[in-house]
Amino acid sequence: MPMPMLIDALRPNVASLGYGLFLAINAASVWGGSFPFLPIDFQTSEVLFWFFLAQSLVFTLSFFASAAGTYLFPAQTRAFMVKVVVAPYMLGWCLLIGAIYFQPWALPLSFAGGGLLGLGSAGFYMLWQRLFASQDASEGNQSLIVGTAWAAILYFALYLIPVAVTAYLIPLVFLPLFSLAVVLKSRTIDLNQPMFEDVPREHPRTYRHIMSHVWRTALAIGALGFCTGIMRSLAVADPSVGSLVNVLSMGATLVAAVVMLAVWAVKNVRFHVWTAYRIFFPLVTTAFLLLPLLGSVYARVLAAVLYALWSVAIMLMMIQCAQVSRDGGINPVFIYGVFGGIVYALHDVGFIGGHYVESLAVFGIPSVVLVAVVAIYLLGLMYFIGQGGFRQAMASDTADEIELLALRRRTHATRPNAELEAERTVLKPASEPKVVRSAAGGTPTAASADADDGAADGASPAATPEPRGAFRDRFSKQMAMVRDHYGLSARETEVAELIARGNTVAHIAELLVVSENTIRTHSKRIYTKLDIHKRQELIDLVESFEPESR
Repeated sequence: MPMPMLIDALRPNVASLGYGLFLAINAASVWGGSFPFLPIDFQTSEVLFWFFLAQSLVFTLSFFASAAGTYLFPAQTRAFMVKVVVAPYMLGWCLLIGAIYFQPWALPLSFAGGGLLGLGSAGFYMLWQRLFASQDASEGNQSLIVGTAWAAILYFALYLIPVAVTAYLIPLVFLPLFSLAVVLKSRTIDLNQPMFEDVPREHPRTYRHIMSHVWRTALAIGALGFCTGIMRSLAVADPSVGSLVNVLSMGATLVAAVVMLAVWAVKNVRFHVWTAYRIFFPLVTTAFLLLPLLGSVYARVLAAVLYALWSVAIMLMMIQCAQVSRDGGINPVFIYGVFGGIVYALHDVGFIGGHYVESLAVFGIPSVVLVAVVAIYLLGLMYFIGQGGFRQAMASDTADEIELLALRRRTHATRPNAELEAERTVLKPASEPKVVRSAAGGTPTAASADADDGAADGASPAATPEPRGAFRDRFSKQMAMVRDHYGLSARETEVAELIARGNTVAHIAELLVVSENTIRTHSKRIYTKLDIHKRQELIDLVESFEPESR
């Protein structure tokens, strides 16, 4: 990718710069196991532990509470209550600064400050998520990735300011700045989108359908959060380690965000989180297995790498939740609250478990060994659950079955005719089902051999998408090329194909388990991107599409 293009892609706007500043300040207060800009003698292990315990637990509970509030009181979530979020964040920093000067009260002040910062931080994440989800997918995703890259740059810029001043600038200057950024951008949000008009209790089936598809992704990212929580518990024991981990992880985060942005600028990027976790699983378990063997330097490097991956994972989580909101017309606060609640709860388990395991002395086994063993065990347990648990393990798979036949078998002459006929039926080769393909790409769906292959005759494609490269017919193949050329999202492509094949709005909504208003919104976006106005123009465009001529 040419350097000018990359520089242009990294150019921040109000949303990305405000979000980057928010992340940088978070890294200086609620991330990494230390306070880089507070006096080192203030940061005792006890103060750090109780601060991060309060911050982590309140942060997680705030996510679940946000999801529950959105489900029960959807009308109230249409307003952006920035003042409600700013107040606990500001007060949390004030209590943290006060703890420096009132040493006898350092512990309770730090604990209360941690809880307030957790509450305020969760609220700001919700505000940014609502903003990015409300934007067009390309604009929202770019702002999120660019903001993550700028967060690292701004974090390092904080080191240019005298340490004695930085702690005061955060609540007095930086907090108002990123608060103003989210306020200004929030005014541009179209609250008439289906995701904001949604009343969850009116169609619980849609929400169950959505959750059945995202829980495994939440578990995969939560597993990384669990590992990060363990490393945070180790960093709390030594603030100098935590500060180094912060610097290394922010540098790695910058590299990861720039690389992702560069790749995305030149090609379509599709990422399956659970598949990535299956690759990541043996690597991270091996990394923890080596933890007791390679000493403190290795522990610092491992912590930095995990924190960098954690930053990228949080970015991917926000992108996926925003995509679910747009595709399904789901309130972004609800899906992000549930998803983030699962992820951060697993992080808390890692942090609390790592702290208490580290303080144990069992049969003379070093604490770092116990931490590694517990980490590997729980990682394996989450992998097992993500693969389907006992229910999937007990499911019959004829390809792997061991069959023990009875020692005495009847001859053909003595077997009943009905049984022989049944055996012939089983052995008779059946015609292979077709694999049909809708636009979005995904899991294969079997269709009967006599399925209609017409391009736009009113037959609807399977509601479940198929793998890339397997097309139902020529029309589906043409539709995939239209998607790549015009930058349609997976759901927009799926809806476009269903429209072109003659399905009504009501039928499409039923197939995709979303509201009719959501389908109408997708239709408007599709027609705008393709510069067309009716179904027949869509059909003509797809059937005659030749990317070389455009």
